[in-house]
Amino acid sequence: MTESDLPLGGSRVQRRLAGAAVELFYRQGALATPVRQITEACDLTPGALYNHFGSKDELLYVLVRDIHLRLEDEVAEALEAVAGDPLEELRAIVAVYVRRHADHRETARVANREYRLLDGGWYDEIVAIRRRLRDRLADVLLAGHEKGMFRLVGDVGGDGRAAAVRTAVPILDMCVHISEWFHDRHPLGAAELQAHYVELALRMAGARTD
Repeated sequence: MTESDLPLGGSRVQRRLAGAAVELFYRQGALATPVRQITEACDLTPGALYNHFGSKDELLYVLVRDIHLRLEDEVAEALEAVAGDPLEELRAIVAVYVRRHADHRETARVANREYRLLDGGWYDEIVAIRRRLRDRLADVLLAGHEKGMFRLVGDVGGDGRAAAVRTAVPILDMCVHISEWFHDRHPLGAAELQAHYVELALRMAGARTD
């Protein structure tokens, strides 16, 4: 696990607790992980967690929120570099997703599996971030569709926005699931994996790359 896998802020102890929680949640899930196990991994007493987080649920929320926000920031930065070219924007988004879910499998899997355990406003906040990411890709697909660069399946009656969303969802899903199966000994390296998934995404968008 690298520094970029941990929450965006917080004290040194908070980051230690977060790092231990990620490893445990990745291996056995948040529900099966007691507070004592997290604190013991940091050589702390169980009560130490409550000095920094209101509960284990709050710790999970902070982890999941910051993992999603980091992904959102990376997507925004990648898009800024190629703004105005839907083909390059699609390539950029997919490349970020592939890299994030191949190189940071622990945090990616925790964020994508465990966010469903959150309640109320915490859950709603994570869903809102995920929808923003989906909609950002849908915007790229729709712009390319309107410029004749993409041909979206399901554009019935000129409803290009709906077709763009329906295409964005499976593109992102296939990238997200990389964290479930990719491993360091896989025959495809990171660059090859990115190129392969970019090509798949372009085909799903009906890209005209000539």
